[in-house]
Amino acid sequence: MVDVSAKLPTLRRAVAEGFVVMAPATLKVLRDETGPKGEVLSVARVAGILAAKKCGELIPLCHPLPVEQVTVDFELLEPDRVRIVATATITAKTGIEMEALTAVSVAGLTVIDMFKAIDPAMQIDGVRLLEKTGGKSDYKAK
Repeated sequence: MVDVSAKLPTLRRAVAEGFVVMAPATLKVLRDETGPKGEVLSVARVAGILAAKKCGELIPLCHPLPVEQVTVDFELLEPDRVRIVATATITAKTGIEMEALTAVSVAGLTVIDMFKAIDPAMQIDGVRLLEKTGGKSDYKAK
């Protein structure tokens, strides 16, 4: 792991996004909440939040962080995708980008798991960091 012992804690925030691409008929089932496994987006939101909290256990050499806040939001985009946006916040010596990215990824995997019987061709696309603040430098995707 990188040595962060000399750094001062600062307020840090990261925002990540990703997309689950699916058949238009699958998006309709998601929108209508008629899938076989219940409330997909509610379950995916909780999965994403839990994943952010467990990030240090999932990614080798990632610092385990006491995450202070995580949100996972969804936007249904016609005709065939769901946009997932995760925001994570902490006051710490190291960044929280991996937690936001992990939240997006696991939320997307949860959507796929809950609809795989309906649409086995679904895929996660475009997972990326949108912005980060705090620490040595800020970042905003173009």
